[in-house]
Parts: sequence; structure tokens; C-alpha cells
Amino acid sequence: MLTVRAPATSANLGSGFDVFGVALGTPADVVRVKRAPETTITITGAGSQYIPEDPEQNTVGAVADALDAPAHIKIDKGVRPSSGLGSSAASAAAAAVALNALYDRGLSREELVPVAAEGEALVSGEAHADNVAPSLLGGFTVVTDDGVSQVDARIPVVACLPETTVSTRDARGVVPDTASLEDVVDTVGNAATLTVGMTRDDPELVGRGMEDAIVTPERTALIDGYDQVRDAALEAGATGVTVSGAGPGVLAVCHRSDQRAIAGAMVDAFDSAGIESRAYQTHIGEGARLYRD
Repeated sequence: MLTVRAPATSANLGSGFDVFGVALGTPADVVRVKRAPETTITITGAGSQYIPEDPEQNTVGAVADALDAPAHIKIDKGVRPSSGLGSSAASAAAAAVALNALYDRGLSREELVPVAAEGEALVSGEAHADNVAPSLLGGFTVVTDDGVSQVDARIPVVACLPETTVSTRDARGVVPDTASLEDVVDTVGNAATLTVGMTRDDPELVGRGMEDAIVTPERTALIDGYDQVRDAALEAGATGVTVSGAGPGVLAVCHRSDQRAIAGAMVDAFDSAGIESRAYQTHIGEGARLYRD
């Protein structure tokens, strides 16, 4: 039996819609695999009651099929579904690493990105890699049609997760079809600033570069209390705040010394809006890790 821990992720980061992603130190999914004549899946943990165990309806089943690697697969969910923290991507990334090793397929982590993305297609309707790439590779990733670029950034963040849900399909449905040239130019500039900040491990540059006037404003309307939470995080010291992935998770970039205050402020702001939440004081971290039992 092989075990893989794959981290939660945050995609888009405001200015990098469908392109940017980061791996988070916590939470994470743990997937265990064992060879079998056909694939079976069992699931425990956060939100497991809402996840289908039928391999044809589960992201992990799609990965097993893509690798031609049938197995008994046990998923312990640490990343709640419909959280904006890459729940399906964490399971898919963990399964890809585990099954690749179990059947000695010999694929690199970069080569596993499109394999894991096949599982994402079950959730969003398209094989997006902005979550699976950082879950596999760690750090900050940039996904394009030409491949994946990665930086080993180590920047403190707070990920605040309210007890509400936003489906990926709904969040994609509000993405505008057009944008003004001014907004596009601003977003490109912000994305470039964010990228430079990641290469320097600079929370100030990353926070400034998260600003986005095209997609993020449409998605914040789906998250009750977002404006209050954003304002509270910035007042407590966050250098930038945005929607994590499709939401409802909210991501704040910060200096380590401000993490505790920011986490408390975000939870309190959601509470003022009548919504329970929990905050992860974490950092941009490593990708999926393989353990041999």
C-alpha cells in the first residue's frame, strides 16, 4: 500500500484567473492505494457524505482510468468540497502520485498535471490544471497551454473558510464574457507584480498584485459577508485579500507576525454576518508527498 498527502490549493489569486495557483501548508487530503483487479473507492473525512464513491463519478476514478491503474483507493478528506481550496484537485493529485508509483508508470510530476486535471473535468466540466499543478508541484505555479512554471515561494497566508458553499459551475457562470481594455491592462500589470513578488517572497508585492477588476467582483457577490471580511483582514494587516478559487474561501496574504490577528478578524467578520467559519494560519508550501507503508 502507498500513501500520499496532497495539499489544499488556492487558484486564481485575483489577477491570475485560470492561470495562477499556490499550494497551502494545510489542510490536505490523504489517499491510500493498493493494487486491485478493478477500482473501488472509499471516502472518510470532511464532507465525505457528499462525494460519490462510484469511480465513474469521482475525480480519483478518472485518474485511475487515465493511468490504467486499477486499485482499492481510500480517501481521507481534509479539504472540504465546494470550499474554494481545491478539494477535488487534492484528491486527484494524491491519486496521480500514488498510482504512478504503485504501477511504476515513470511519469514526472509535470507529466502528471494533465492526468490529474482529467479528474477536475468531472467537477468543472473542463480539465483545468490551476489547482492540480500546485498540489502536485508545490509553491506558486503558472499554468498555460505550453506547460507549467513553478516557483518555490514561502509566503504566509490565512485561508478563511465559511460554512457556506459555492459550486465551481456556478462560479464559472458569473465570469464576464468581455472586459474593457483598461481593466485588462490593469489586470496584466497586477499579475506581473504578483509574479515578481512570488519570486522574491515579498508579501507586499504579492498582495498588491492580487487586485482584479474583471472576475473577482462578480464572484464576491456569491459570498455572503465577503466585503466585511476583506476589510477586516486588511485592517488587521493583510497585504492583499481575494476569493480563493471559486469561493467561498477567502485568501489573505500577510507577514507572519500578523497572521493571528488577521485570522481572528476574518472569523469575527464572518460571525458578524451570521456565518460560522474557520481560519487556517498557513503558508505557501510543498506539493504532494509520497509515503511507502
